[in-house]
Amino acid sequence: MHKSDLVDAVAAETGMTKKDVDQVIGTTLDTIVDALSRDEKVSLVGFGTFEVRHRSARKGRNPATGESMEIPAGYVPGFRVSKSVREKVNENLA
Repeated sequence: MHKSDLVDAVAAETGMTKKDVDQVIGTTLDTIVDALSRDEKVSLVGFGTFEVRHRSARKGRNPATGESMEIPAGYVPGFRVSKSVREKVNENLA
């Protein structure tokens, strides 16, 4: 599912215009990114939690040349899905 598919589905379910739904979804995602950039967790009860995780420096390999290289430490966004979503997915796909 792409963002446009999500916009269509939410608009059909709520009766809102696609333009309004697109704006709400865009603003929601921007707000989550802003919170993560301030190292805040974003918990959506019943869905999951977005958080920033630290990734240590490590050795890697350039796939084009095979040359060994050092990958610097950094921060990456992460998502931990809620138990209810995990159960629903397993229930529907099993």
